[in-house]
Amino acid sequence: MAMKLISSVEVLKTRVFRVTEDHAVDPDGFEIQRAIVQHNGSAVMMAVDPLNRLLLVRQYRLPARKYLWELPAGRIDEGETALKAAKRELIEETGYRAKKWTKLAHFFPSPGFLAETMTIYVAQELTAGTATPMDDERIECQWFHLHEVETMIEKGQVQDAKTLIGWAWWKLRGKAPRR
Repeated sequence: MAMKLISSVEVLKTRVFRVTEDHAVDPDGFEIQRAIVQHNGSAVMMAVDPLNRLLLVRQYRLPARKYLWELPAGRIDEGETALKAAKRELIEETGYRAKKWTKLAHFFPSPGFLAETMTIYVAQELTAGTATPMDDERIECQWFHLHEVETMIEKGQVQDAKTLIGWAWWKLRGKAPRR
């Protein structure tokens, strides 16, 4: 059964997201009311080099209250496609440009209260350049061999959902060499 949105009232607007109070009902009268974080979505880049190494970034994540190793990612700007954002964000965060882009996964990271979707792309045939991170970003980039990433995941050293999902999809699709 389809839910019908009855109302959506904006209660907060920031430069990154909005929060709305939404009310929906289905044909049987079942109602849902939630505060929803509205977000344009994010593009995630899984940069893979010819040696089958992955490029991870390390940065301080204020909500997590710690530094995290993760796949580079960034917000999709208004009017931008996920692929265009991925290409822009890869350059901004890492300095790398890729000639080959393959969509790997598209998902909702937390659909209980967050309207954001994430799209992961594998970026290959890379050329190095100069990163241009935003003023509020300090990003460390490092290449990891696949067995290193797998060990980091097994030891709980990678706690970022988009990175775990990207790794799992890459392994499931047979892109990652077996250990």
